[in-house]
Amino acid sequence: MREKIIHKASELFLTLGFKSVTMDDIASEMCISKKTIYVHFSNKTKLVEAVTFNLFDVICDGIDGICDNAPNPIEELYSIKMFVMQHLKNEKASPQYQLKKYYPLIHNELKLKQFGKMHESVKESLKHGVDTRVFRNTIDIEFISRMYFTGMTGIKDDLFFPPKKYQMEYLMESYLEYHLRAIVTEKGFDILNQFITKNQS
Repeated sequence: MREKIIHKASELFLTLGFKSVTMDDIASEMCISKKTIYVHFSNKTKLVEAVTFNLFDVICDGIDGICDNAPNPIEELYSIKMFVMQHLKNEKASPQYQLKKYYPLIHNELKLKQFGKMHESVKESLKHGVDTRVFRNTIDIEFISRMYFTGMTGIKDDLFFPPKKYQMEYLMESYLEYHLRAIVTEKGFDILNQFITKNQS
């Protein structure tokens, strides 16, 4: 039952927002009593925490699978972007923003976990790109992996990129291309252009 509650709460939180969804809403959607939810989660904050870190684990597992099977580091990053977008439902309710505003302790812990995971994944991707001559061998891997995380986090800031003007899909796509064009070799440039052209047609 605990997993079912987390699954349904995830759907509702990502669609409607952490703030908007109540324990009553979740109980009603699941056709169970609110007491049943409280057996597993003492309050809403505990449920938000469980949902947040469960979603983080699911996304991490998916990213690991993509990294193991991607044909090259460029397609790997695009595949990760698409995977994350699918799981966050285009972030209709700005979950990161709501976490930061209403559940700052959970948000801070999540950000540290995200940094740890993304930092290591991007470093591995960059090393692989250099080894296969897709990325320039002069790049500073440690610096760029940190910059990549900072940029990906920054484009999710509603203050600078208001959702009415920028869709998350566009922001992630544009930032990814911006990031890759700065570090590719001629070989990488050809792969990137072929990939973009193929996906636009």
